[in-house]
Amino acid sequence: MITSVNNGQIKNIIQLNQKAKARREQGLFVAEGRKMFLEAPADWVSRVYLAESVTGDTELMSHAEGFPCEVVSDSVFRQMSDTQTPQGILTLLKKPSYIEEDIWGSRAADQMHPLVMVLEDLQDPGNAGTIFRTAEGAGVDGIFLTRTCVDITNPKVIRSTMGSIYRMPFLYVESVVSLKEQLEKHHIRLFAAHLQGRNTYDKEDYKGGTAFLIGNEGKGLTDQASQAADCLIRIPMNGQVESLNAAMAAGILMYEAARQRRG
Repeated sequence: MITSVNNGQIKNIIQLNQKAKARREQGLFVAEGRKMFLEAPADWVSRVYLAESVTGDTELMSHAEGFPCEVVSDSVFRQMSDTQTPQGILTLLKKPSYIEEDIWGSRAADQMHPLVMVLEDLQDPGNAGTIFRTAEGAGVDGIFLTRTCVDITNPKVIRSTMGSIYRMPFLYVESVVSLKEQLEKHHIRLFAAHLQGRNTYDKEDYKGGTAFLIGNEGKGLTDQASQAADCLIRIPMNGQVESLNAAMAAGILMYEAARQRRG
């Protein structure tokens, strides 16, 4: 059992939690909690860390036995955890690597009508994670992010995905403009949520190949991204509200596409 926070493995976990550079260099990230462990793809799991207080959980221990595993004293686990109320289990995972075909080749693409999200300079971990989770629920095939977006393996993003990180392909791209050529190649129209949208979002047709573009929480979309869009759409507002939270806006658009496709 590990009983010191100075243990090399513990120090590395803390570093992985705190630094995107460490996660990038090692190709590893950390997911906390029971659900995140039980749903993790087996080939992603590098090592499992269990707090001493949860070693009596037979289901958890039985599942953990299939992987390299370390028991850690409760006091050390609290220090290596990124949450205020640790659940007593932490999974060290290999960072997934996707290519464009993982998105175009998924279920909707088989019908030649992919549904994808494109995120430009999204910074809030909660928004990013929520978009991943909502995208899975709405049947989205994959997510593209510009390199200026938040690191998807940030612990706060991982928690917000509630496991969808394991099932939603994602790929970083240089810019929306650089991605545009690939979208056109796959006959995907790019719709941008924008205050200057010609039509409200529910007046457009999303049954064909569709990509929704969501911008930075504070600044919105860059001019270059807006100009790259095939169509600007808006979500109508009442009162003095100018725009919605990025994840909320993304959810409205994704589920409108899902509604149309079901029909």
